[in-house]
Amino acid sequence: MKNNIVYKLSILSILLFSLNSCEALKYKKVSAKDYPPDPDLRVKKNIEEGRGARLFSTKKQGGTFDFASSNELWRASLDTIDFMPLVSANYSGGIIITDWYTDQNSRNQAIKITIRFLSNEIRVDSIDIKVFKKICKVNEMTNCNITTENGNLLAELKKNILRRAALYEKQKKDKNFKPYEITTPGDNPTSKRKNKKK
Repeated sequence: MKNNIVYKLSILSILLFSLNSCEALKYKKVSAKDYPPDPDLRVKKNIEEGRGARLFSTKKQGGTFDFASSNELWRASLDTIDFMPLVSANYSGGIIITDWYTDQNSRNQAIKITIRFLSNEIRVDSIDIKVFKKICKVNEMTNCNITTENGNLLAELKKNILRRAALYEKQKKDKNFKPYEITTPGDNPTSKRKNKKK
């Protein structure tokens, strides 16, 4: 009997210790100006931003699916380099590799781009872009010199990808915004009153 209690207490303490290290349970500092003091307004804000649940919602909701097209950085990267042929685009591996691309004006030069995704957040350090430049002698495609480009092209690529990704994220937020409506179990679902504070 005594061993059973000790066993249960040790399991409970291990569980509490492991849950304490979870990111979701960690204390995060928040600013009071971001959250209104009125509980009804806080609920309204959380639900409109998709951080809550509606118990008596009349709308049917399906499951959530994560496709490559829902990742703003991935979409923005593919849209930015859509003029180049791709060798590999591996969403689960987080890498895009283009083939060598030659402009019509400079036949003896070609570029190749690799984009690695380090995070899904839209930040400068979320993507690692490498641009390779191949310069060959005129009419000789075998005698070529390959270098890594660190100039304006790299900065422009990163800037364009991040700008497009931020635009896609804003469009997604605007599309997913749902105004908060209060319904009580006895109300008719067609007649809803909006939560307005005077």
